[in-house]
Amino acid sequence: MATTYDAISDRHRDFIGRQPMFFVATAARDGRVNVSPKGLDSLRVLGANRVVWLNGTGSGNETAAHLRDLDRMTIMLCSFVREPLIMRLYGSAREVQRDSADWPALSGLFPPMRGARQLYDVTVDLVQTSCGYGVPLMEQVGQRDLMDRWAERKDEAGLAAYQAEKNLHSIDGFETGLRV
Repeated sequence: MATTYDAISDRHRDFIGRQPMFFVATAARDGRVNVSPKGLDSLRVLGANRVVWLNGTGSGNETAAHLRDLDRMTIMLCSFVREPLIMRLYGSAREVQRDSADWPALSGLFPPMRGARQLYDVTVDLVQTSCGYGVPLMEQVGQRDLMDRWAERKDEAGLAAYQAEKNLHSIDGFETGLRV
């Protein structure tokens, strides 16, 4: 049975902090729904109704494009060990780019990430938990270091060129607003 809450409790915060990955879902009014897995110690709870996550350079930039149309976002976490639990954080999000005034303070909450592209500041208006009985048990081997090594080889100029080529439009052709 699903249970809903108006805020992130201490128990929820502890659960979030233990998860090695989470999923982000967004959609514009038209086009495709996007669901992306995230890891790399890139999610922080800042309060009972606020989380932020750090986004690295990727092959697309769907989240940014979708938020320009609709600011809604769902973050899902699920336990693959011990406690069977699924948690969804529903809310509205705003993008924070590297040249934004909020970038230094918010990015400072995370370990350095080569190729960090944006942060998303999410106002959570609903927390939902459900049993997770159907989620498999899995063992975590560790985080991959491939993105960091890829970004290191690209260097800053190479990352900017890659972002200009791959991250300015969504797969549906929507502008992402990324300032490269």
